[in-house]
Amino acid sequence: MLTERIQRAKNEYVNNKPAISYDRARIWTESYKKTEGQTEPIRRAQAFKDVCEQLVVTIFPGELIVGAVGEFRKCGILTPEFSWTWVDREMDHFSDRVQDPYEMTDEQRAFVRQNIFPYWKGKSLEEAFLAQIPAETAKVAVDTGIIDIDSKWRQSVGEITPDYQDVLFKKGFRGIIDTCREKMAQLKLSQPDALKKYDFYRSVILCGEGMIILAHRYADKAEEMAAAETDAVRKSELQQIAAICRRVPEFPPQTFQEALQMIWFYQLGGILMENPLSLNPGRFDQYMYPYYRYDIDNKLHDDDGILELIECYWLKLSEWVWTISANTADFFAGYNQFQNLTVGGSDRYGKDATNELSYLALKATAEVKTHQPGLSVRISQNSPKEFVDAVMDLVALGTGFPAIHSDKTGYQMLKNLGYDTEDARDWNNCGCVVPHFRKTFEWTSTVNVNFSGAFEYATNGGKSRMTGKQMGLPIYQDRKFASYEDVEKAFMEQFDNLIDISVTGTLIAQRLQKDMIPRPYFSALFEDCLEKGKDLVDGGAKYNVGPVLTGIGLAESANSLAAIKKLVFEDKVCTMDEILDAMDKNWEGYEELRKQAQNAPKYGNDDDFVDDIAQRISNHFYEETHKYTDIYGNPFTSAFMGISNFIPTGRVIGATACGRKAGEPISEGVSPVAGTDTSTPLAAMNSCAKMNQDVHSGGTLLNMRLSHDLVKTKRGRSNLAAMVQTFFDMGAFHVQFNTLSTETLIEAQKHPEDYKDLLVRVAGYSTQFVHLSKTLQDSIIRRSVHDGF
Repeated sequence: MLTERIQRAKNEYVNNKPAISYDRARIWTESYKKTEGQTEPIRRAQAFKDVCEQLVVTIFPGELIVGAVGEFRKCGILTPEFSWTWVDREMDHFSDRVQDPYEMTDEQRAFVRQNIFPYWKGKSLEEAFLAQIPAETAKVAVDTGIIDIDSKWRQSVGEITPDYQDVLFKKGFRGIIDTCREKMAQLKLSQPDALKKYDFYRSVILCGEGMIILAHRYADKAEEMAAAETDAVRKSELQQIAAICRRVPEFPPQTFQEALQMIWFYQLGGILMENPLSLNPGRFDQYMYPYYRYDIDNKLHDDDGILELIECYWLKLSEWVWTISANTADFFAGYNQFQNLTVGGSDRYGKDATNELSYLALKATAEVKTHQPGLSVRISQNSPKEFVDAVMDLVALGTGFPAIHSDKTGYQMLKNLGYDTEDARDWNNCGCVVPHFRKTFEWTSTVNVNFSGAFEYATNGGKSRMTGKQMGLPIYQDRKFASYEDVEKAFMEQFDNLIDISVTGTLIAQRLQKDMIPRPYFSALFEDCLEKGKDLVDGGAKYNVGPVLTGIGLAESANSLAAIKKLVFEDKVCTMDEILDAMDKNWEGYEELRKQAQNAPKYGNDDDFVDDIAQRISNHFYEETHKYTDIYGNPFTSAFMGISNFIPTGRVIGATACGRKAGEPISEGVSPVAGTDTSTPLAAMNSCAKMNQDVHSGGTLLNMRLSHDLVKTKRGRSNLAAMVQTFFDMGAFHVQFNTLSTETLIEAQKHPEDYKDLLVRVAGYSTQFVHLSKTLQDSIIRRSVHDGF
């Protein structure tokens, strides 16, 4: 049951449309005008400090955890140093764009065009990338839906798990500043690399000072509001907020509320610095547990009081909005910031570490129904039955939460990357489904690779069926294939070319991010960075992991290859020319053949005929990707994570051999194509588990829909738990469930005003159903609904 405070905040969360604030961009721009000629780390850090000193300070009614990115409660910001040209092109239609619209006034648009954008012309990361990428690479890798690197050259990298327990909670920013000053005093500036280290430490100090100033400004604001407050209870709350903001994040926290305020302040600072994707709260129930115990033992709060504070934090994570282009919104739909919070699982020594906060996190998600944080759970055979039961109870609510992960497979994924054993056990999730560790520098969702593009180019001489443009290798242009093996060989050759293009674009983006976007704010929480005097972008972290390429369309590609193998080369119901002509004509005039194609073996039904093809593609993806190294010398790695990328990647692909028509969605993660897993959920899981998931260290994802009747009873939920445990025993990493009825989803489409807080699982995340385009809503509705085990 929500408290009155939380209910009021939630009402604003679900009813307010995200609005754009230019305050951060204005201050940042003015700062850069004053620091011309200084080194980039100092310029970024000084701009951040200036934002902390000047940004509007707002405490909204009833808040217990304070700090906002701008003047609006549901707010997005602009970061012109990353990109501004897309904002200039799109902002006149922000409010009416199909996916993730924003409110922006005429006055705001006029201001940024006159006072902000002119300064950044020719200076942004986006412009540098577009100027440097070769034309042949750009033809496939810029806004095409085939190779998408958009979020790494129009936005910040993000993808950080702050080290609260080992750094910020132990030292506070005051201690970090003191460490940097000690290190600076030891430098001999005549040494070749000393000046760079000196600037690194100076930049970290500026960031730390900025955060202390920002917190003290919130303390001032709370004191000012308390002085004017007539309600005795609220006056006391504001006085307590002021006292907390005087202490954190400058000094280590003592109480649960101080620790919670500290991690939100750090999150807020990260947003103001970079507007990042995937700034992950990490293992919340582990690092927050000592403060939970302190409050309980000292009778500062009971569990209900702790729960209300957690729900305040959930709302803060949900109120800031990631400002992105229309193209990026197609791939990351639903105002999602991918702030992944992980509970459950083993500790660093292999012992189950589930605790009271693990359960309270589940309860907060069930009660408040915010789309953030992205709640993930780690379970194993050692997880308490009560915790697994609580997880299944949350699944049955239909919110799509939590994402459920295998403790053991996550560990193995990190061991395969070379992590120390204890660190690998201590993993959390990053973004969607990426096993991660807080001392890591990694680009997770780096490139979306459209596998169906490889199939299209293999069967069409390297050309797009929809545009006729030469996008792939000019091979098999006569479209003559003597055997199925020839078709699969052509697919793999086109596939390898797409990987090569992905790597090329990534290396350019990596080099530019390294040169243009130092990250002193995030480096401050990396012990190794502070010890070495090296920024994250210079390889300062303990673990530096190669970029992750994300495969889209595994199931769709396998289904199409299987259809050709079955219909053309085994059953001989048609010729290769006929099925190619059917695809060219979008199946018009080939209705009977299309039915046969739709009835061909489909991945997701435990059928080795097609599953073997999917496994070969999956293995080849890892092997080919792993051949390449990034600018730091680290091997690239692979993933099958899912976001909303299966919509735009399908939009640019013509008809395919499995019976799919042009422009329709493809498949995401290691999930079946929507509606084609017509057997049992266990059969779908068996198909998925055949992939060697532990080598895909960027994460694997399985989305499933279950009938609500299947999980509404305790017995049904127990059966589901047993099925999930069996799935993980087969080596799988992740599964998540939608359990809302089709009738509910259709009603929500018709009457969105009545379903504003209805959460659904899109792919690697949940968000409000009403915030999704109709195409994306329809794709979720189209997924097979399993009504039996």
